[in-house]
Amino acid sequence: MMTTVITPLRDERVEPPTARRRGLRRQTRRAWLGVAYASPTAVMVVLFFLVPLVLVGWMSLHRWPLLAPPTLNAPDNFTGIGDNDLVRSATWFTVKYTVIITVLLFTVSLGLALLVQHRRRGVGFLRTAFFLPMAVGFASASLLFLGLLSDEIGPVSDLLRKVGLIDGYVSWTSGSANSALGSAVVLVLWRFAGFNMLILLTGLQAIPPEIYEAARVDGANRWQTFRRITLPLLRPTIALVLTLMVTGSLLAFDQFWILTRGGPDNSTTSLVMVIYREAFIRLDLGSAAAISVVLLGVLVVFNVIQLGVLRRRSN
Repeated sequence: MMTTVITPLRDERVEPPTARRRGLRRQTRRAWLGVAYASPTAVMVVLFFLVPLVLVGWMSLHRWPLLAPPTLNAPDNFTGIGDNDLVRSATWFTVKYTVIITVLLFTVSLGLALLVQHRRRGVGFLRTAFFLPMAVGFASASLLFLGLLSDEIGPVSDLLRKVGLIDGYVSWTSGSANSALGSAVVLVLWRFAGFNMLILLTGLQAIPPEIYEAARVDGANRWQTFRRITLPLLRPTIALVLTLMVTGSLLAFDQFWILTRGGPDNSTTSLVMVIYREAFIRLDLGSAAAISVVLLGVLVVFNVIQLGVLRRRSN
């Protein structure tokens, strides 16, 4: 009598244990390789961002003379900020400067980006010329403007006198609060307009040209196209640019320290200059750290609100 042996069919979809282990080892190697690639950046972030941030927070809770051991005095450093007249005047000036430079810099940068948006003869030269000031270091650019605007050796005053716009000598960086602020504003516009133009130009070129063609077919003029198409589709890029502008303006230091030294009569003293004076002139690191912590908190809150509002409108 013959018996039939029925063998179960092998499920081809079931992966053999050896192949499964090999796949797990391959995934593990890839994971460790990713960790190895990310480790240098992580170490740099920890050493040069997280550790200093924790140290500044710790210093803000202590009376920390530069040449003496620290003593705990929390929260005196923070309560003393409101009693500091220089902090109040510097806060008002920093806010005023931020509003002025953000409006002017964004307007100029967007105008330059629209000017060089389309390819035509000479556009490549203009893009390079507008971006070229970014190749100059900010401190070097400030020293360059200090020489150009000097009332003794600078050519600007001589040129304006020859064309009859001014009479006599004008001290652009220390004569009055308005002229000192104006000098710093012109410097920042010259230095950063090309950089922000490049960011906005990238956003403009990411807009599909078919949308503009459809708008022209529908009879939209240039202003309607700009208001209804360009600005809404450019909002993520505008959010980035405005965040960079506001953050850079609130942290302004080089242009005022080199051009005006905070004068005349502390009228161009920014918050970062106050932090520098507290730390390295008054030798009170605890007070400087407290002002830094407050300024950091304001920056974080403002940037979160700004990005949230712009993203909500873009949706």
